[in-house]
Amino acid sequence: MTAAEILAELKPLAKESYKNTLLRHGIPEPVLGVSIEELKKIQKRVKRDYQLALDLYDTGVYDAMYLAGLIADDARMTKKDLQRWVERGSSTVCGFTVPWVAAGSKHGWELALKWIDSKKENIATAGWTTLVSLMSIKDDEELDLTKLKQLLLRVEESIHDAPNAVRYAMNTFVIGLGTYVKPLAEPAMKSAKKIGQVTVDMGKTACKVPYAPDYIKKVRQRGSVGKKRKSAKC
Repeated sequence: MTAAEILAELKPLAKESYKNTLLRHGIPEPVLGVSIEELKKIQKRVKRDYQLALDLYDTGVYDAMYLAGLIADDARMTKKDLQRWVERGSSTVCGFTVPWVAAGSKHGWELALKWIDSKKENIATAGWTTLVSLMSIKDDEELDLTKLKQLLLRVEESIHDAPNAVRYAMNTFVIGLGTYVKPLAEPAMKSAKKIGQVTVDMGKTACKVPYAPDYIKKVRQRGSVGKKRKSAKC
């Protein structure tokens, strides 16, 4: 299938009410308003397709870009591909789609460390969220625990002065350490308590910023600390 054929398939699936919800969450036009449930039906049929994913992302249509992340052949993604994606992505795409694919590629760790230093809010957001995605799918033995602990201290010292979306991503990073990385769960909890409540402008939505200590505590109570995921994509 081609990107044009996929777009033609998506248009009748669009719902104005869902589009309005996406717009309230800060997703910029062009956006159709196709539910993730419908996108996943196409993913199930297409499975993985490297070139189609690139072509869908290049349409600039949010729904197609999200689908691109679902069907991307992560192992084939080059650094150039991923850099182009992060530079073209909206805050939402850089908070989910780009990190999922980057984490599944060979370049996730390298690019994440590069992106977190970016002065561009969307790119820095992608960097921190890519680290979370990596923590969620990589065995602890595969992670650089020393570097992650250093980054935890960096978050502790700078989160409240970071740009809006980056604050949210940093808070997610602390939660990720406390829930996915067993050796750093206790340091993450200590930092979470020092950081306290993180304030983020969530726009015209009812969404709230998770309070990291409570989130980590709930995962502990379930006995799920250190439990990994098969894929960062959802």
